[in-house]
Formats: sequence, structure tokens, C-alpha cells
Amino acid sequence: MQYSTAISDGILALACVASLLWLRPVFAGQPVLRALLLGFGLTATAALCGAVRYGLDPSWIDRHRSFTQLSAVLGLPLLGLAALSLSRGLAWSRSIWTLCLVGLVGLFIGARVLGVDPYYRLALSMVTLLLILYAGLSRWPQPRPGLLALGVVGLFLVAGLAVGTEGFIGPLRRVDLFHALLAPAYPLLAWLLLTLRMPAREEIPVKTL
Repeated sequence: MQYSTAISDGILALACVASLLWLRPVFAGQPVLRALLLGFGLTATAALCGAVRYGLDPSWIDRHRSFTQLSAVLGLPLLGLAALSLSRGLAWSRSIWTLCLVGLVGLFIGARVLGVDPYYRLALSMVTLLLILYAGLSRWPQPRPGLLALGVVGLFLVAGLAVGTEGFIGPLRRVDLFHALLAPAYPLLAWLLLTLRMPAREEIPVKTL
């Protein structure tokens, strides 16, 4: 058993569930809630499967891999699209969100058929992070959305590009550091989504003599 990874996966799952519970009453009755449920829910499910796999039953490896893949190709991209729609004040209908979901599934299937799945997932992740960054910076001169977006994107980039999930850094497993970086990233993303929900404040004109 790999108990340190089971614990770090469990913490990540709790962070995603807490983020979802924070967002759900605010977005209740809005079509974007479906994207948020899938975005945070898929990651929470993947992390819970990882906690079971590493802490209790190694036979959960296939479930863990499947939900981890779904989180990468559906969950996080939907959250990026949610950030974009909220930042632009776009009230997308359920049918539009359904089209987004179907489109993401179709692109993933196409990438697998063409044998470019790893490159597609990398490109999709980078595009998603760019959407989140754009959503936050689009509220300039408000500092909070931009800083939150920079924090989210920075944590994801360090986790994915600098840390990874294979091997060790000193005495620590890289996968545990990976989870430790993602655990605060998802609540920060939830905070960003809440901030983007508020209308942009108008600038107060400066009176001149």
C-alpha cells in the first residue's frame, strides 16, 4: 500500500467537494451549475478512487485511471469554459453546455482514433489554463480576479510541468506533491468563479480642475 498517496488523494477529494458545496447554493438553478458539478465532481471522484486504490484496494487502478482521464479531458475544460462564460457575462443555456460536453467527448474520441491522445490532452490543458487566465485578467483593473487566476494557473503549471507524478523529490513522492499543489488550486478556482459571477465594477471618473 502507498498510504501517503492515499492521504494526499483524500485531501484533494475533500478540497474539490468543499469547493462544490461552496459554489452549489450560489449557482443553484443556473445551467452553468452542470459544468461545475462535472468539473469538480469528476476530480473529486478520481481522487477518491485514488485514495481507495493506494490505501485499501489496488484493484481500483482501472477506476482511478478512467476518472483521472475524464477529469483531464472533460472536468477541467468545463471549468475553464465556465470561467470564460462568467467573465463575459454570458448566460449559456443548457443546450449550449450540452454541446460543449458533446464537443469535448467527440474531440477526445477523435484524438484517440488518430493516436494523438497525449498531445491532445496537453494542448487541451494549456488552452484551459489560458481561458482561466484570460477570465481573471479580463476584469482588470480589479486585482482579485487576476491574482486568483494567476494563482490557479501557477499551481497547475508547477504541478503538471515541474513536479509530475512519477518518482521522488528527495524523500517525497512526486505524486504526493502533485496532489498537494492541486488541493489549494481547486478552492482558488472556486473563489475565482464566485468573483467572476459579480458584475464588473465601473470605474469612477476622476474629476479634473
